[in-house]
Amino acid sequence: MEIGEIKKINNGKIDRAQFEDAAYILKALAHETRLCVVMQLSQTEEMSVSELREKMECEQSLLSHHLTDMRAKGILDCRREGKNSFYSLKDKRVTNMLKCMMNCDNTNNISELSVIGERKLN
Repeated sequence: MEIGEIKKINNGKIDRAQFEDAAYILKALAHETRLCVVMQLSQTEEMSVSELREKMECEQSLLSHHLTDMRAKGILDCRREGKNSFYSLKDKRVTNMLKCMMNCDNTNNISELSVIGERKLN
């Protein structure tokens, strides 16, 4: 299911499970370092910790902490080759979520929401 799709149950109620999944992913990504990791990995198959650290210009200990946590939450896969760890996106939905966040235009969305709100009031 695409993120923009909202499933409805027969009696008109919204299926909360899809929002639970989205909330879980948003919480797992709720840090600028994690969002940068997703951006980097969405542009390539996989990257080593060294490559990620070099592109993101952050300390390895901080990056390793975030990578370990994202892996534990099912966002990333990790492959070991000798002393190197290579990370890739396990859950491709995170790429779609990041694209949505990066491409949204706040002024248009706010005005559209206002119009919708006005229609409901009238």
